[in-house]
Amino acid sequence: MSEPKPPTPTPGDTYKGWLFKWTNYIKGYQRRWFVLSNGLLSYYRSQAEMGHTCRGTINLATANIAVEDSCNFVISNGGAQTYHLKASTEVERQRWITALELAKAKAVHMQAESDDSGDECPAAPPSSGQGGGCRNLEIQSTLRTLGSKVEDLNTCNDLIVKHGSALQRSLSELEALRVSGDVGDKMKQVTERATLFRITSNAMINACRDFLSLAQSHSKRWQKALHSERDQRIRLEETLEQLAKQHNHLERAFRGATVLPSSFSNPALGNKGGVSGKGDASDEDDDNEFFDAMEDPAEFITVPADPKYHRRSGSNASGFSCETGMDDQSVNFDELSLASNPESPQTLELEPVRQRRTRIPDKPNYYLNLWSIMKNCIGKELSKIPMPVNFNEPLSMLQRLSEDLEYYELLDKAAKCQSSLEQMCYVAAFTVSSYSTTVHRTGKPFNPLLGETFELDRLKDCGYRSLCEQVSHHPPAAAHHALSEKGWTLRQEITLASKFRGKYLSIMPLGSIQCLFDKSENHYSWKKVTTTVHNIIVGKLWIDQSGEIDVVNHKTGDRCHLKFAPYSYFSRDVPRKVTGVVTDKDGKAHYVLSGTWDEKMEFSRIMQSSKGENGTEGKQRTVYQTLKAKEIWKKNPLPEGAENMYFFSSLALTLNESEEGVAPTDSRRRPDQRMMEDGRWDEANAEKQKLEEKQRIVRREREREFVKAASTPEEAVTEDSINDSPLKTDGVETGTEASEVSDESAHPDNYQAMWFDKFDDPASGETLHVYKGGYWEAKEQGSWDMCPEIF
Repeated sequence: MSEPKPPTPTPGDTYKGWLFKWTNYIKGYQRRWFVLSNGLLSYYRSQAEMGHTCRGTINLATANIAVEDSCNFVISNGGAQTYHLKASTEVERQRWITALELAKAKAVHMQAESDDSGDECPAAPPSSGQGGGCRNLEIQSTLRTLGSKVEDLNTCNDLIVKHGSALQRSLSELEALRVSGDVGDKMKQVTERATLFRITSNAMINACRDFLSLAQSHSKRWQKALHSERDQRIRLEETLEQLAKQHNHLERAFRGATVLPSSFSNPALGNKGGVSGKGDASDEDDDNEFFDAMEDPAEFITVPADPKYHRRSGSNASGFSCETGMDDQSVNFDELSLASNPESPQTLELEPVRQRRTRIPDKPNYYLNLWSIMKNCIGKELSKIPMPVNFNEPLSMLQRLSEDLEYYELLDKAAKCQSSLEQMCYVAAFTVSSYSTTVHRTGKPFNPLLGETFELDRLKDCGYRSLCEQVSHHPPAAAHHALSEKGWTLRQEITLASKFRGKYLSIMPLGSIQCLFDKSENHYSWKKVTTTVHNIIVGKLWIDQSGEIDVVNHKTGDRCHLKFAPYSYFSRDVPRKVTGVVTDKDGKAHYVLSGTWDEKMEFSRIMQSSKGENGTEGKQRTVYQTLKAKEIWKKNPLPEGAENMYFFSSLALTLNESEEGVAPTDSRRRPDQRMMEDGRWDEANAEKQKLEEKQRIVRREREREFVKAASTPEEAVTEDSINDSPLKTDGVETGTEASEVSDESAHPDNYQAMWFDKFDDPASGETLHVYKGGYWEAKEQGSWDMCPEIF
């Protein structure tokens, strides 16, 4: 296009420019000169025709404007006239759409005014400069008239007050007179003043009538004008938002162009398809796409694989100096195994499954100002801030940790995989699924007391059971162990580090999660990403997950790198997006995963990979050719009425359900948590303070005992209670350092957990608490004598 870029359209402007108009299937799109003026869109073959030959005109007041794709749009007035138009760029198309929408709104408004006002304004639409001036003069004239009427009302009011007072005085004097010669004069005076009062009152009534009539005659028009201005403002705000997103898209496109295969690089292909003839080729591209490029800096791009990989040709194609995928036979087998992975036809359920609850009491509507509590806590650890139960949910952190097992079926399927790369895809999907329950869960879970436990026995209905224990209090740390009959074990130790930043709250989970499979002996480990709670002070709370996770198979060296994209207002990607690549020990990519952590995840097999064009900061991005994506995980729908039950999932609703035979330290027996679930929040707050004070007393007593034991140097180096202390034994040489030992003994590492022991994992090189056994045997025997009394 050699013409200069047209200016951004504003209301009332005449807008002109070149567009491509669809003519027929023989000639296709033809270049035409379009003119938008006074609510009419006209077109000509060239600018020279504007003075004598118009090829067509459409009235926007009754027209419908629709966008087909990035450059195409349609204008139709109900069937009689339809223009299929195409701009040269997406930005130019948006300029035309904005100008058309503004012209349409103005034409509709002017038509409504013409219908209501009769001959008050000209029947023909005024020119761009006259329309606003006529309306402004009319409003100013009306305001002046109304102002004069208000002045008349004020004058009449003053006269009524004046003459009314005089009339009242005359009546009072008349009553005071007795029979005398002055009665006639007084009667005449009263009659005159009564006449003046009647005249003034009539003037007041007439002025009120005129004012009311004038206000009624203009109120309808002003109301319509107000609605029209409001609609136009909303339309402009939406246009501004869209332009901001397009600006961001253009900047990213400028910094790093999207790489497409050669079959998609010809711009002539995508204009018209052989079926619809209205530019639907782009829809076919969307069906074949797996997902778009990641947010900058983009690490890789995926494109549909060559169709030859979908046929069983038995040949390996090598494209533009790239890695080639496996042969077709292995591809078909892996895809079938990974997508379906059917359960073995065995009858597993020989006993009736327990019916668990599906509802809890609705959340009470108690208001409490969060800022009044948090304003003095900026920069502090969240676990050290005394919080009322108003900001909690009736579950403990141990129960929230057990919710990671909601999608245990992913690990069941992973245990049956023959290929470690397939297994990695399921483990990665399980990693993402653990965040799906957090999207609406803005309530804070209860901090577990030291020694508190939680069991989740689903051996009969789900084939697994798990145990959690709070093994440290400062910093808070919980150990979790889950064992399944399907051949997998999950263990994790999570320590939460949290900071309140004023506008948002950051929660950084520290520690490791490990998953072991019995059959393959594969050993996986990974860590969690950062959770951010936004709008702590003002606005609606919302949660975001951001960061990166590396899921590592320590036996084979396979790795899956997952990236949780932080939310961005200007991003054109879907919110809460997650992407990942599965690679073997040599770094060769085999699978691509993509989806959202609150909805679903998909995977696709990589057939070829190559180095594409440079992206941002000069970084070269990888292009993966993949097969069609398949769903590997999807979030379960929330139960009915979940918004009134803390947005709990079906599993979360059962976690605090009372059960017989659990340990006395189980979270289900915690009284403040139970009171909150029942809606007795005031009692729960009082009970919560009692439990916390009781825990402080126990902690101080343990410190005193440790200081007493460490007061003698010989005892200090042999005492069992400091075996796990971070202090070096050679640092306790004399009794004078007992105070230092006392300070360090307050560290929770000196607490000996009931059901977990510290273990140095040789595979991952990490130290964590692992289950040492004995809990389920104690439950069968009903022997809980060794359990501390914490509630």
